[in-house]
Amino acid sequence: MSERPVPHALRAARPRGRDRSGEIRRHRLSAAGWLLAIGVVATQIPYPLVDGTARVALTAATVVLFFLASTTHAAATRGPAWAAGFVVVAVGGGLAVETLGVHTGVPFGRYVYGSSLGPRLFGVSIVVPLAWAMMAYPAYVLVRRHQRAPDRAAVLGGLVLATWDLFLDPQMVAAGHWRWNATGPALNGIPVTNFLGWLLVGTLLTGVLLALPDPGRAEPRDERIPLTLLAWTYLSSVLANAVFFVRPGVAALGGAAMGAVLLAGLRPWRSDQRADR
Repeated sequence: MSERPVPHALRAARPRGRDRSGEIRRHRLSAAGWLLAIGVVATQIPYPLVDGTARVALTAATVVLFFLASTTHAAATRGPAWAAGFVVVAVGGGLAVETLGVHTGVPFGRYVYGSSLGPRLFGVSIVVPLAWAMMAYPAYVLVRRHQRAPDRAAVLGGLVLATWDLFLDPQMVAAGHWRWNATGPALNGIPVTNFLGWLLVGTLLTGVLLALPDPGRAEPRDERIPLTLLAWTYLSSVLANAVFFVRPGVAALGGAAMGAVLLAGLRPWRSDQRADR
């Protein structure tokens, strides 16, 4: 008995149904990503206005919300498999390098964590690997436009993370979350070795993320959530250090360095522009 042919209308409806289901899932994840991004901004606005345990709680909340916003956006635009790979690479890599750093001083210099950031794993505060991941994702999104030159893209991603730390480290040291035992040249009280370590680790981390399998790499994606959070992080860091924390040196150095890197990331090289035509 021959197989009964499937009407053309039904054959066409099946993929549309699957596409519709996937579209609904992506829409819900995108909405969740925006809510999480709003939560990041909402927790950071009062940060300079409080102190003590309230400031510590806002620090942890900001990291967790930012990490979830990045991961949710990755799942919505790149799929659950890519998002899972991102978490393994960024969180696992952040934990590994911080464990190495806190026990050996490589590659950042000698430092030790305080008890203010909560529970630790292998001597590393748990929120710290999440902080690596939360910023590694928007850095990756920014430099993807340079993916035709992956080495350049990886270095740009490393520079995004390293220049962000020009704001982060002075803030965290002043709050007592960690302290440095390193000697030698310093930038605003933070060893230069730390900047170099961030650049090395950030470059390697971005390079691995760029190499993750991504079947839809060439497809247009709505990248507003991670790029908005990246811009907010930059602008709020400059403002907070210049006005609220009264650290004009940090605001000037971080503002100039990270601003230049973000501009370089936003503007593709001419070779990329010709290749895209």
